[in-house]
Amino acid sequence: MFLTYYIIGINVFVSLIGLFAYPKVIEVGMMIPYRTIRNKTWYELITSGFVHGSISHLLFNMITLFFFGPVLENQIGELQFLGLYFTGLIVSSIPSLLKHRDDPQYATLGASGAVEAVLFGFILLFPFESLYLMFIPVPIYSIVFGIFFIGYSIYASKKEGTINHEAHIAGAAWGIIYMLAFVPFTIDHVLSMLGLL
Repeated sequence: MFLTYYIIGINVFVSLIGLFAYPKVIEVGMMIPYRTIRNKTWYELITSGFVHGSISHLLFNMITLFFFGPVLENQIGELQFLGLYFTGLIVSSIPSLLKHRDDPQYATLGASGAVEAVLFGFILLFPFESLYLMFIPVPIYSIVFGIFFIGYSIYASKKEGTINHEAHIAGAAWGIIYMLAFVPFTIDHVLSMLGLL
């Protein structure tokens, strides 16, 4: 579970430096697909996940990771968790990389894709865990939250805006795919919950 806290610490440290001390950190770290492809700066698929555009952006991602990351890490182990997180960063960047490869003005940053991979890995293992969310006075099952989150993200992705909903969707999908493909006990766990094992 300590790995989650290290990842949070690195995110906070790098993002705060970029926001308040040395903005070049954000400029170099963010992913600009036009630049990434033409200059072959593939590291941006990773570094963009460690810089954030605002304190609220940073807080939202890190609070989500703080609540769900340690539980999932404890269930699947540090190595698998690290694999999920970093492949989540890469996979969630691919839709933006392809969609905006010819747009020199487009840039994206933040850990959202990897955080969604972790969140949906958690939802897959604990679909009936009760979640308490801000502004909602009653608990809801995590799977219900997941369905509404994906539905909203698909809807919002069709509108213009600054939030990278494609990364959220790709990260969420990858969280489920990674768990089923690479974490050995996941399929048995899911089948058991469905009463098929």
